[in-house]
Amino acid sequence: MNVVYLSPNFPPNYYQFILGLKNLGVNVFGIGEESYEDVSNELKYSLTEYYKVGSLEDYDQLLRAVAFFTHRYGKIDRVFSLNEYWLEKESMLRTDFNITGIKSDSIQVIKCKSKMKEKFISAGVAVARGEVVHDLEQAQQFIKKVGFPVVIKPDNGVGASNTFKINDPNELDSIFKRKYNNELIMEEFIDGDLYSFDGLLDKEGQIVFYTAHYYDTGIMQAVNEKKDLFCYSLREIPEDLKDAGEKTLKAFNVKETFFHLEYFRSKINNKI
Repeated sequence: MNVVYLSPNFPPNYYQFILGLKNLGVNVFGIGEESYEDVSNELKYSLTEYYKVGSLEDYDQLLRAVAFFTHRYGKIDRVFSLNEYWLEKESMLRTDFNITGIKSDSIQVIKCKSKMKEKFISAGVAVARGEVVHDLEQAQQFIKKVGFPVVIKPDNGVGASNTFKINDPNELDSIFKRKYNNELIMEEFIDGDLYSFDGLLDKEGQIVFYTAHYYDTGIMQAVNEKKDLFCYSLREIPEDLKDAGEKTLKAFNVKETFFHLEYFRSKINNKI
């Protein structure tokens, strides 16, 4: 089995996934920006071969790298990075080389928050009310429906990048004076505790392992307010959290992958 792994050196502890594959007899080929001399010894041992590119953002370089591995070792069976940032690049490579997994025609459902919200709703899971907004006027119209505070973020973004809580009209005006390259989505602010539902799906889409975590603060607050953040695994997973997670996974119809889903438990009604 041949697997391509994008950016294998980051985070540095992720080499253990590659080592696990090696121990199962899998060929793992790394594509990264670092020179081979700067790759850790543990990673060098775990990889079958490493291909340096000038930039992982340059898709043509990724295309040539995977073509090289295909020519030398045969068909590539899987491609991944376990890093949300590279999801679109992964899907493009799967499409161009006909590799099993999420391809370009379905990646936006996982990357765009507005489309993800539609999937959550179809699963019967409660969501914060939200709309894609293109200008200040649309934002003001949305706030008339839900009131302050609201949260604004890129519709297609990673983590809490450019994500802000808006408490009043002055803060709203300030946000729209900035220039954004992405479409923005605005959502009502939910005062609640953050939980995640995490695990692994098999090739049929069945859960083979799951766990859940509680976070002491939201990712947005940790990034914008430079707060320390901690989380811990739950010994007992609330039934409503597990139920919401299972419904969500079924709606997205994902298979053979790790999953990480986030939910708020409202402080008003104690519901997910």
